[in-house]
Amino acid sequence: MLPSASKPRQVLALLSLHPRRVVQTEVLIEELWGAAPPRSVLTTLQTYVLQLRRGLSEVLSPDGPPAKEVLVTSRGGYLLTVSRENTDVGRFDDLLARGQRAFRAGDCAAASRLLSQALGLWRGPVVADARHGRTLEIESARLEADRLSAQELRISAELRMGGHRALLGELTALAGAYPLHERLHGQLMLALHRAGRTAEALAAFHRLRRTLLDELGLEPTRHIRHLHQAMLVPDTTILARGGLLEEAVLTG
Repeated sequence: MLPSASKPRQVLALLSLHPRRVVQTEVLIEELWGAAPPRSVLTTLQTYVLQLRRGLSEVLSPDGPPAKEVLVTSRGGYLLTVSRENTDVGRFDDLLARGQRAFRAGDCAAASRLLSQALGLWRGPVVADARHGRTLEIESARLEADRLSAQELRISAELRMGGHRALLGELTALAGAYPLHERLHGQLMLALHRAGRTAEALAAFHRLRRTLLDELGLEPTRHIRHLHQAMLVPDTTILARGGLLEEAVLTG
């Protein structure tokens, strides 16, 4: 059983995000204590590592390598010897990259499948069971941004395949959660229009524009304004599936 104490879990979280890479002792100390480490900092860190090894010994297969060969002391730091593809982060990154390649190649069905698999690995916030210091905070922000990118791209693939009605609930929630995010609002506008709810699509544009002006003093980007204008006309040529405006909205 792995330790429930916060700081050992921070150590394990940081090592897990960088498998097969040495995480320097200085980085771990900053993560755990910031600029005010205790006088016995090295001894305390070694104690945490020993606790983690004891916990790993209880969950590792008796036929596999011992815990000290899984959590290794090496070159001024520590590393986990597990391969990246055996971690959730590694699998997510691989599926995201494959989904991006499929989308660029025009295979929206494959992109949707791969990106859905990537998103299915998420079971809550990044390392939610460990306190975040500076390094974990940065890593968490990066992964959350990648998660949102995967969600946006999956939605773009499904919109290209005509799944606008099924996406309305998800897009409405995302637009509410990210009121300054133009790509999500563009996707919502497109989905609403294609579902025959153009008045709501226009209202979504005005909410976005008002928020951008109030918060940042900026107008929406050109392709979002063009989408709004095409809905006002309405210009079925510009709004046609597979056209340049769709491409601009769905790829950001």
